[in-house]
Amino acid sequence: MTSTVPAAVTRTTDGPALQAVLLDMDGTLIDTEGFWWEIEEEIFGELGHRLEQTWRDIVVGGPMSRSAAFLIESTGAAIGLAELSVLLNERFEARIADQVPLMPGAERLLAELARHNVPTALVSASHRRVIDQVLLTLGRDRFTMTVAGDEVPRTKPHPDPYLIAAQTLGAHPSRCAVIEDTATGVAAAEAAGCRVVAVPSVGMIPAAPGRTIVRSLEEVDLAFLRSLITPLN
Repeated sequence: MTSTVPAAVTRTTDGPALQAVLLDMDGTLIDTEGFWWEIEEEIFGELGHRLEQTWRDIVVGGPMSRSAAFLIESTGAAIGLAELSVLLNERFEARIADQVPLMPGAERLLAELARHNVPTALVSASHRRVIDQVLLTLGRDRFTMTVAGDEVPRTKPHPDPYLIAAQTLGAHPSRCAVIEDTATGVAAAEAAGCRVVAVPSVGMIPAAPGRTIVRSLEEVDLAFLRSLITPLN
């Protein structure tokens, strides 16, 4: 099932310690964070503007509305937010039309979670049209549900996407393990009360209490995720 509408469930701390695994998409499961920046550089170059490399860490991982607005304001480019959003999505879809490169360990982890029937959600700031195309590679049946950035009132860094995912899956946020690659995504998951595994792709993610940082998904498996969740009495 693919849905962004919370089911009428009562979240509870009863049951297994790990109740769900919630995964980001760009830079976490698929190696595409660089694609977005290359496309942004390409479009703004056509508009006569050069992007500063220092802006990359500012726009990575966030919703398109925020990153696109920042780049328009910073460059003074003569383009509207709606027009730029369409261009970004169209060029990204064209870029991944032939192949979506997976991050190391992504295929193995998704297969393991599916094999053990772990409730799993794809939680992304990307738009629905992009997610649906990526799911052709990742496998729609690998996820119990998905959350798109253009289908929630507030997307990352707000906690809403992760709260929606947990509620829809009937899981308590504190019993959900989230895997994220950016500071923006980590902030959203932690604000929702989830346990976070950070796999930095672009930019640093500092250590913090309750936050686990790994170098690659190859270090993550189901046993590892279960070990992060402490059963509540």
